[in-house]
Amino acid sequence: MSDEIVFLFGWLGMFAPMALGAIGSMIGCALPGQTACGAMLDVEGGYGRFIGLSAMPSSQTIYGIVVMFSLQAAATDSGTGELVLTAENAYGIFAIGSLTGLALLVSAAYQGRCLSSAINACKSKPEIFGLSIAPAAIIEGFAVFAFVFALVLSGA
Repeated sequence: MSDEIVFLFGWLGMFAPMALGAIGSMIGCALPGQTACGAMLDVEGGYGRFIGLSAMPSSQTIYGIVVMFSLQAAATDSGTGELVLTAENAYGIFAIGSLTGLALLVSAAYQGRCLSSAINACKSKPEIFGLSIAPAAIIEGFAVFAFVFALVLSGA
C-alpha cells in the first residue's frame, strides 16, 4: 500500500480519540446544559449543581487528548524523536485511536442524556441529587475503561 495511505491511517488514528471525544463532549454537554437552563427557571437555588452536572461529559475530551499523545509517543522513534508511521504501526494506531474515539463519543453523548434526566429529577426532588447522577457515573466508568485499555495497547 502506498505511503500516503499509511500516513493517512496513522494520522487519522492519532487524531481520532481527541476529535471524536470532543464531538461527544459537545453533544454530551449541550443537552444537560439546556436542561439546566430550563431547571433554573423552576427552582430558587442550587444552580451551581445543575451547571456542574452539565459539564461532566467534557472529561471525554481530556481522555482523548491523553490517548492522542500516547499514540503519538508510540509512533515516535526514540533515537531521533521523529514521528515514524509505517504499515506495521499505522493500522494499529488507526484501530486503537478510532475505536477509542468512538467509545468516548458515545459515552459522552449518553452521559449527557443521563445528566439531563438527573437535572429534571433534582429540580422536583433535590434530596435525590447523589442517586440521580449514578447512571452518569457508571457511563463515565466505561469511558475510563476505553481510556485505560487504549493507553495499555499504545504502550505495547
